[in-house]
Amino acid sequence: MNTTATADPVTRARDIANFVGFQLGWFACVGGAARGMHELGAAIAALIVAVNVATAVRPVRELKLIGCALVIGIIWDSSLLASGTLTFTSGLLMPHIAPPWILALWALFASTLNVSLRWLRGRIVVAVVLGAVAGPLSYGAGVRMGAVEFTQPVVALVALAVGWAVFTPLLMVLSARYDGMQEAR
Repeated sequence: MNTTATADPVTRARDIANFVGFQLGWFACVGGAARGMHELGAAIAALIVAVNVATAVRPVRELKLIGCALVIGIIWDSSLLASGTLTFTSGLLMPHIAPPWILALWALFASTLNVSLRWLRGRIVVAVVLGAVAGPLSYGAGVRMGAVEFTQPVVALVALAVGWAVFTPLLMVLSARYDGMQEAR
């Protein structure tokens, strides 16, 4: 298992760049959506994801992972939207379908799984806890920034905690299957 503590300087630099890219993309998407510029945020996230895929050893595998995350994301966030649990403040193209900027975040998150979040592989309990905490915190930050509204805050936070407690380890398992960052063995 490759961790940043034992990784070579190039791997550490890539992990850091990947983490920073994710943070920049997240702020671009959420901040853009909060200000009615959701297309700009989605475009920035898409560019970051494209760089990640372009630098992958096996880009098709990375694209498969991103595709899996997008399927999960569109079903999950559209379900929360359709149920009235949350509302996206901008960017909806169709009623009850998650907007492109939130789907760009799912792709962006997927682009971290084989790079800066690789350390999480095989640590299912840690992935469950991290997902249960970080998922609601991320959406909560989106609420504070004005990109999302919880119409039922307690229900939303519980649903997000449960959902992300499932999705994070699931995506980590998928990342091992579709690892485009590591040479074939």
